[in-house]
Amino acid sequence: MIIDFHTHAFPDHIAPNAIAALEAECSARTKHEGTVSSLLRSMDAAGIDIAIVCSIATKPSQFTPILEWSKTVASDRIVPLPSVHPADPAIAEKMKIISDEGFAGIKMHPYYQEFSLDEERVFPVYKACSEYGLLLVAHTGFDIAFPRDRIADPEKIMAVRARFPGLKFVATHLGGWYDWEEVERRMVGKPVYMETSFSLEDLPPEKVKAMIEGHPREYILFGTDSPWTDQREAIRLLRSLGLGEEREEAILYGNAARLLGMVR
Repeated sequence: MIIDFHTHAFPDHIAPNAIAALEAECSARTKHEGTVSSLLRSMDAAGIDIAIVCSIATKPSQFTPILEWSKTVASDRIVPLPSVHPADPAIAEKMKIISDEGFAGIKMHPYYQEFSLDEERVFPVYKACSEYGLLLVAHTGFDIAFPRDRIADPEKIMAVRARFPGLKFVATHLGGWYDWEEVERRMVGKPVYMETSFSLEDLPPEKVKAMIEGHPREYILFGTDSPWTDQREAIRLLRSLGLGEEREEAILYGNAARLLGMVR
């Protein structure tokens, strides 16, 4: 079994324009069309059983359409994470709706949603996630499409974790995209969930291996950020590190399954 903890997809009628706009912003190219059907084909080709599909509300009014679409695509293979926007005056109500609907958690992105991880106006989100037992998957580190403002860096991640110790916070991109020296200094070895997307491709293999082996085994998750990377290639890169069967199985499936409540 393999669980990809970080993927994206859009409704079929939105996907072409959304992908084109995102590609124009970051000068990158996707590996599939960005729909759920194309994600499932990619998963099948890679041997991936389950994918976490992360949505991002770039304004408060997107909450309901994202929520409703997430309900329609949820299945035994697709686990959607809706999103709330920090400027929404009804955040507490929206978080309760997400919990009541049975979603596993939410996705947030400081750059696209224009907030800093340690801003007090986001604390109601962290509080609600902690109270309802919801995951928070957050973009961390810098972002290819934005100036390198320090709004999602390891110092802020650890400040949030200290203030909300019960928060199930998942830091993407091995703790912080292109801020990995700070990740090593502040996060590696601490009980913070990190997923692997855009680290296997962007870091020397020996560096990735050292960071993974230096971190608590149960706190590393496999992620690809598909459609932005090839899922099959990401699995190959992870397996090429020589982490050992037990650690590899934990990263590819066991840790995610436990975090999602699928196993004890």
